[in-house]
Parts: sequence; C-alpha cells; structure tokens
Amino acid sequence: MTALPIIVGMGGINAAGRTSFHQGFKRIVLDKLEAKDRQETYLGLASLMNLVRFIDGQLVDNDNQVIRESEVESRFGEQILAGTLIRKIEKNHFDVDATPWQQKLTMKTNNDSKIVFNCRKRDLPNPTPESWQILELDPKTVEVTITDQVEVKHDSYRDNPIKAAGQLPTGFDPALMYNSRYQPRGLQATIFAATDAIRSTGLEWENVMNSVRPDQIGTYSASIAGQMHDEGLGGLVRSRLRGDRVSTKQLALGLNTMSTDFINAYVTGSVGTTFTTTGACATFLYNLRAAVNDIQAGRTRVAIVASVECAITPEIIEGFGNMGALANEEGLRKLDGTDEVNYRKTSRPFGENCGFTIGEGAQVAILMDDALALELGAHIMGSVADVFVNADGVKKSITAPGPGNYITMAKSVALAQQIAGSEALAKRSFILAHGSSTPQNRVTESLIYHKLAQTFSINGWKVAAPKAYVGHTIAPASGDQLAMALGVFEYNIMPGITTISGVADDVYDEHLDIRTEHYHCDPMDIAFINSKGFGGNNATATVFSPTLTKKLISKRYSQEQLTEYEQKLGQTSQRQVAYQYAADHGQFEIIYRFGEGMIDESALVISEHELSIPGFTQSIQLCSHNPYADLTE
Repeated sequence: MTALPIIVGMGGINAAGRTSFHQGFKRIVLDKLEAKDRQETYLGLASLMNLVRFIDGQLVDNDNQVIRESEVESRFGEQILAGTLIRKIEKNHFDVDATPWQQKLTMKTNNDSKIVFNCRKRDLPNPTPESWQILELDPKTVEVTITDQVEVKHDSYRDNPIKAAGQLPTGFDPALMYNSRYQPRGLQATIFAATDAIRSTGLEWENVMNSVRPDQIGTYSASIAGQMHDEGLGGLVRSRLRGDRVSTKQLALGLNTMSTDFINAYVTGSVGTTFTTTGACATFLYNLRAAVNDIQAGRTRVAIVASVECAITPEIIEGFGNMGALANEEGLRKLDGTDEVNYRKTSRPFGENCGFTIGEGAQVAILMDDALALELGAHIMGSVADVFVNADGVKKSITAPGPGNYITMAKSVALAQQIAGSEALAKRSFILAHGSSTPQNRVTESLIYHKLAQTFSINGWKVAAPKAYVGHTIAPASGDQLAMALGVFEYNIMPGITTISGVADDVYDEHLDIRTEHYHCDPMDIAFINSKGFGGNNATATVFSPTLTKKLISKRYSQEQLTEYEQKLGQTSQRQVAYQYAADHGQFEIIYRFGEGMIDESALVISEHELSIPGFTQSIQLCSHNPYADLTE
C-alpha cells in the first residue's frame, strides 16, 4: 500500500502577500471576491505592510487613531494595491534610475605635466606601479607623482533598462519580526514562511514531532543563487571590490542550503532527513519530488518542503538581462507602441511579450502521509500523487527547451487519468503553467499542452499563469504555482492573465482556455504544476483537490476511522481560525528558536537496535534486518 502525500498546510510570502489561508491568491483575484473575503484580504495586507496595527484589542493606524476593519479598504486600498504584485523596483532594493557601478577612467598628463597628489601610505596599491614616484611626507603620508597615464575606477550611476519586479509587499519587513542577527533577506523570508506554514496547519507542532520517530521528519528546501544580498554571497563577492572586509558569516549564510538549515535549526528543531537539490526554475518541484518519494516509501511521514529566492539585486538582474531573458523598457515600448511603460504589465505569459520579470518570495508546504493526517486530525488541502522530472537530452543551447517537459507532462496527465478517470481529467483539471513570459516559452509550452490535449481528448483545458502577477521568483516559482492551485480548489475562481490584451497568434491554444479576465469555474479536482527550467530541468506535479483526496482516502479507511478524524478536525479548524485572525491583525509570533532546546549529545542513549534522543518521545530504530540478504547468504 503506497502512502498518499497529503498537503496539510502552506505558508509563505511573495508579491501578492501571505500564502496561508490563500491571502496571496485572494489579492490576485480581488475583484471576484465576496465582500467578507475582500475585507479580510485588505485587512491582512494592511497589517502585513505595517499600515495598521492591532493594539489592546483595537485596530489603529500609524498615527494611533482607532479605525474599523470595514474602513481599511477606503483608507488604504489604493496604497495596498500599489504596493503589491509586480511594480517598479523600489529603492530599498536599489535605484533603477540611478544604479551604482564602477566606471573606468584613464587619466593622461598634458604635455610635460605630471599628476601629483597626496594620500595615506597605507592606501598605496601593492605593488606600486613603476611609473609612480613616491615621496614620504611623514610616517603616514606620501606624495605620489605620476608621469604616465593612470587608470582609476570611480563611483558612477546608470539608467537600468530593467525597472520592474515582483517584490514583497511594500512595508513588509521580516527582519523586524524577530532577532534576525545580520541575516540575508532570503533567510529572513524563510523564517517567516516556515512559521506561517506551520501555524497554518492548526496542529500543535510538538505533538506532530512526537507522533513519529525523529528520523521520519524531513526538510526539503533550496535556493538557486543562494543569498545574494550583502549579508550573504552578494557581500562576499562585492566587499573587497568596494574596499570593505569580508565578514565571517557571508560565505556560510550565502549557501543555497541555508533555507533547509535555518528551518531545521531555528524553526522545527528536526533531526530527521535534510535534503537540498536545485533544478533551476523547477527547484521547488525537485524538492517536492524528493519529499513525495520518501513519504510514498515510508521513510518520511512529515515533510517540510520549501524554497526561497530574494535576488532583486543589480548583479542578478544584469545577468538575466544580458542574456536577453528579462523584459526591458525598450522591448515593452516597442510592443505597446508608446513611450510610457506600464510596470504592472511587464510579465505577459502567452501574450505578446519580450521577456520575464524577476520576483522574490519564499514558499513552504507541509505534507504528511494519509495515515498520519487522519490520526492527527489535519486539515486536508489537497494531495500530491507524484512529481515527474526529466531532462532534455543533447542540447545546442543550454537555455533552450527540449523534449523533457513533454515527458513530465505526459506522465503527470496519464497518472491523473489512471487515478481519477478520463471524465475528471477532461472536465475538472487545469494547468498552472510555467508561463515565463518569453516569446519562445509561449510557443513551446503551449505546443506541449496542445498535443497532450489532443492525445487525451481534452477541450477547453484551463490554463493559469501566476508569474503574470508575482513575477518569476526562480527557485520557489513552482511553489507560487502550487499556492495558486490550492486557491482555485478553495474558491472556484480561475485567475485569468489580465496583463495581456489577448493570446499571441503563435500560441497553440486550439484546445486551451486562456482568458484575460478572472472568472468563476466549476469545482476543479486536478491541477498540473508545470515547470521548465534552464538547462533542461523539467518537472510536473499531479496535485489533487481536497474533495478528490478525501474521496480517495475514504476507500482506504473505515467509517469509524473517518468519523474519529472529523472529530479531531474540529479542534484543528478552531486553531486555524485563531491563527488566521492573529495573522490578519499582524500577530505572527515568529518561531525562531536560536539556541533554545539544544540537544545534549552526551545524553543520547544507543543500543544495537535503537537510538534515543533527549526531547523526543519516540526513538530512532536502527537497521534490524539485512536488506541484501539474497547477496550475503
């Protein structure tokens, strides 16, 4: 019997807002929400963006004036809308109109004149150029005479051609929520996202940890570029060039494994499986695949699947920009036939486009096997039947697409048909497309869907594309897609691609339903999370709705077991409501266990058959049989 991986919680942050309880999804489809959900969304975003605070049971603005929750939209609505989703890059990242750089300057003497200046002796280059004559004025100061030309670098500024990104909501600062101790932005976002995910489950985390053996908990997470801000790899590579010192923390905190390590060390306290793999834009799905496989095999019973990327830096943007991958102002002006660029609509999946828009975010999903989910009374958000990963084979260009994504999508669709049936596949499935917003992607990805729709007799296959709203967050991009899928399951609203005026002529949309407006849809049962990464890193996940998931597990458990589960679920739901209320009012209670509950290694108890760890109820079972008995007999 194969365990079914159940999604019991999801949290995080991206340009649309908080992931838990679908806040980010609701921000995207705001105009289709009922009044209660709309008010709830505005309140939650206002709290997240530090526009309002909850003090002594009252909601107050930054002038300490009491306001009603119903007033938030009228007071702050425009500010909230302007400070979320894709928009012009804000100056807390860098100034796109005056991006700093070092410009070379060659200075030459005129005729027989010389260049003469004084400086500190310690500031002389090493070795001193032969054309420099040094005269010591005092023990600390020298006079330098140069008879030849000299090349210097000086601070300068340039107009960056790439000006938009999917940034975390304006005013949101995870560093203020806990003692962040000089940590890169991506790791601060990780701590927030992991807390949000764990609290969203409505389960007592200590009880979850003690319900399984310590080695049956796994954390699966990664970044791609690592932490590229000054506190991480960005500072490591820039410091000496800027005349600064490299710190003792920049290398370690910059590694792409750090999101995994921070979750284990400071949030969950797990001693179980730790796993980090990168697969370009499919990184979240790569880690989800490892978690799903371990749950199916029984090696892991609780999985924390995460990914983070906060790389809105001049260097990363210039790297992608010089590849021709990012939408720039010149390209957008040509497409729109205007001198004015609409920064809200730079990402245009399956429309007339000229490149993707970078984003930042952190996504964390909590998964359990079906038996544990029922035992604990966990809220079922959906399930992941499987995740498929395939490469492209021989390539001429490392960034070009290939056959790998045909394989992953075909496997994913075939699996869904086998489990849910042809009718569910044809009428109640939809695609969360990679939808990067490049001219090549719109053709190649739509052709895959077109051919599979023909093969499996699907017409009007619904397609959504989160990158139109939050940008391409790189490592957690498929986490953004999963969050949107769960929102569709919950609200029966299909996000259109409102950043395009129509589907491009070269898109293969004969069997696809790609709309430019959000719309209400029939309940969906199957979501295909698709990702096409640089280098041939293709992945597709088959995700089932809560309704279909419950239908499947009802065949595995007795009515008595299901009734007992429903009773436990009532308590879980109460705790979820309490956290949602607290989060919407800015009361996140970030989990950051710096040095708390450290394990005394001298207190470990080891026998031939098990290992007991202080603080954990259950012990770790050591190998009690020979798995290769047929080879050693």
